[in-house]
Amino acid sequence: MVGVSATFPRVTGSTRGYDIDQVEEFLKRARAAYSSDSTTVSEATVSAETIRHTAFGMVKKGYEPAHVDAALERLEDAFAMRERDRVLRATGDETWFAEARSTAEAIVARLERPEGRRFDRVTFLSAGYHPKDVDSLVERLQGYFSEGRALSIEEVRTSVFRPKRGGYREGQVDLVLDSVIDVMLAVR
Repeated sequence: MVGVSATFPRVTGSTRGYDIDQVEEFLKRARAAYSSDSTTVSEATVSAETIRHTAFGMVKKGYEPAHVDAALERLEDAFAMRERDRVLRATGDETWFAEARSTAEAIVARLERPEGRRFDRVTFLSAGYHPKDVDSLVERLQGYFSEGRALSIEEVRTSVFRPKRGGYREGQVDLVLDSVIDVMLAVR
């Protein structure tokens, strides 16, 4: 596996970190999936997408989240490259890039909506993502997709938005950001 260690620093004192058993079990599954002879992405029990959506419980004296998160990002990259290679072998470059282009076009259409109205809003009684924060990232994404401006996968992955009553619906924003990451990994 690419640069993933099963041992991470632990948090100290009363600080909470990731549940060690959960992290180790996930890494064990990831190692097995990466080492398997599965020839298709659908046969794998772990994929780049499942890695991106993995969450661990928080416990005292657990693993330091920043170290585990960094390892998961590297692991996601390794799985994404492997998945890409498998699909390229099965379908060829043209099909792969056509799918990535189609997804990118759908993303760009969403990003071109008017500022403050790019995503559905939650009710005023609920908190969502602060539209100004999301729209700020959207402007950077527009530069990436339309003008080729530099933007790293890391910057998209680690985007944080303040909560706001009546803000953008979190699930919808997260889904678009996941698609952005998929496209960025695809065209790497």
